[in-house]
Amino acid sequence: MPPRPAPHRPVAASDGHLPAQADPPAPLPAAGAEGAAQRLKLLSANIQAGSSTRRYSDYATRSWSHVLPMGNKRGMLDAIAKLAGRHDIVGLQEADPGSWRSGFTNQTHYLAERGGFDYWTHQPNRRVGQFASSANGLLSKFEPLDIAVHALPGRISGRGVLVARFGEGDDGLTVAVAHLSLGAQSRASQLSFIAELLADTPHAVLMGDFNCTVDRPEMASLFRQTRLQPPACMVHTFPSWKPQKAIDHILVSDRLGCRDMQAFPAAFSDHLALSVELDVPGEALRR
Repeated sequence: MPPRPAPHRPVAASDGHLPAQADPPAPLPAAGAEGAAQRLKLLSANIQAGSSTRRYSDYATRSWSHVLPMGNKRGMLDAIAKLAGRHDIVGLQEADPGSWRSGFTNQTHYLAERGGFDYWTHQPNRRVGQFASSANGLLSKFEPLDIAVHALPGRISGRGVLVARFGEGDDGLTVAVAHLSLGAQSRASQLSFIAELLADTPHAVLMGDFNCTVDRPEMASLFRQTRLQPPACMVHTFPSWKPQKAIDHILVSDRLGCRDMQAFPAAFSDHLALSVELDVPGEALRR
């Protein structure tokens, strides 16, 4: 299991750790009366490390952009930051944690600064030689109480799930960010692992690039073992230039209200980003 990251990382600290004389963190929104709901906006985005893919042929003709620090990645990140900044909590997939292809820029940290997020953390998962790395990331305008990272099982290593907890007690809101494998057998193992993590969580969100639709058998197993629910509508997110598949998801438990699910371009990533409004009971955010 990868080492446990710091529970919150203010963007003011270049190394990602809390400075000794940091200002007091911004609190979660007041929960109000017992059970009163707080509306949050969530976003899940596979950002393809800031690369540009506008047609299938680009996977071959622009393959260099996945290992070289070229192709206006900074401009792509700025566009993604503008979208992300309209949300309260953002889950990232395929964010480069600071390899050569990104110009040694930690893209999660960069998006936090540009998008106006006080807290960020990331989970590096896969390294391609000395040239490229990939990570899950979390951006938040509210301070998480706890962060945990887990390597996911699979035939090929390099997949993970990042879990953040907001609010105290068993009723606290839990947000998990994952990027699952292409193969069904590996996905089944990964979803079983995630189901164990979230099985006893009444207020849970699982978002990310699942690489499959919700009607797959391995997804049915996730729904049986947790309180997560299939989405009310399918929003196609892949490929971004002509969306035909709903393989990016924001799944929420049955005690959370979910509305206004939409897809937006994440600059020129090959996936559209998925946005949703979430009504969270007051007790799930209480500190």
